[in-house]
Amino acid sequence: MNLRALVAEFLGVFALCFVGIGAIAATQGGDWMAIALAHGLAIGLSMVALGTISGGHFNPAVTFAMLITGRMTPVGAVGYWVAQLLGGLVAAFFIGAIYGGTAVADGTPAPSTNHTAIQALMMEVFLTFFLASVFFASAVFNNFSFAGLAVGLAVTMDILAGGAVSGAAMNPARVLGPAIIGGEWAAHWVYWVGPLVGAGLAALLYDFLYSKQVES
Repeated sequence: MNLRALVAEFLGVFALCFVGIGAIAATQGGDWMAIALAHGLAIGLSMVALGTISGGHFNPAVTFAMLITGRMTPVGAVGYWVAQLLGGLVAAFFIGAIYGGTAVADGTPAPSTNHTAIQALMMEVFLTFFLASVFFASAVFNNFSFAGLAVGLAVTMDILAGGAVSGAAMNPARVLGPAIIGGEWAAHWVYWVGPLVGAGLAALLYDFLYSKQVES
């Protein structure tokens, strides 16, 4: 197992959670554009800085997608998952130390009061599908030529589209650490099932699309 890759995955998720939750705290959750840009910039720049070291997953759902398409071993995937979840947990801890535990709870994705858990689940599936599709197209099949920009924009787009419904996590590591520190567990299962299903479907689709392209 590559220690440098694990450190890169930890740092990428740390940046995503620290900057993302920090932006929510700084704007008191009232500026979706700022929140979307903060998350998108954090993940995009992390891919530029660290993506070639670890592959730039920064998301257990993306690692799951790589696993089910045979691009990662089970042992490697477990290592990535541990590093990613620790990154989110440590980031949430430091945000709590700076802004307080309430800010971490407020920054933990949860279904809005106007939407059910099932509606939030549907949103997470679709948003993660879009994100993972962009990841596979830019990072897996195009050798990172523009992956940082593409994935960063996909995260920004998804939050603008779905943040008001589900919080637009698209990433179990973005939810688990903050939930532990902030104590917000509302419909927590949504943020595991939705991203895993969405990323898995995107991975299988892109394998089909690109393999057909190569065969022709």
